[in-house]
Amino acid sequence: MSAYEMETEGPKKARVEIIPLIDVIFFLLATFVLFTLSLDRLRSLEAGLPRGDPDPHPKSDTVFIQAAAEGMYFWKLGAEGVAEPITAPELGPRLAEFRRRTHEPRVMIRSDSKARLGEAVVILDEVRRAGIKQVAVETTVSATGR
Repeated sequence: MSAYEMETEGPKKARVEIIPLIDVIFFLLATFVLFTLSLDRLRSLEAGLPRGDPDPHPKSDTVFIQAAAEGMYFWKLGAEGVAEPITAPELGPRLAEFRRRTHEPRVMIRSDSKARLGEAVVILDEVRRAGIKQVAVETTVSATGR
């Protein structure tokens, strides 16, 4: 072909091939349909979680130690016992004696609204030194001396 023949014939027109485009669109549509059909509704199981309510009848061998303001503490044996004021140096010997005479010693740490965190930490340290493993911290504020 000469240059003259190429000029008289003119440029070739571009053709848009639509068949590959249709194939891609059908592939995307089929993928979307299969994906949405495979989705399931979210299902859950009822779990029996423990309740946060306090035990209405705690065992009588539990010692309740309450931290009060200015380093004062209250010792009460059992839920129905009478709280007696004690000082920080008395905590260690009392807890050691309680551990010796009780089969499964348990301690519940309480606080009044004016106590500081340091006073509760003193109780935790003394309980640990006494070797008592069952210790809990009450999360509600109690009236002083209860």
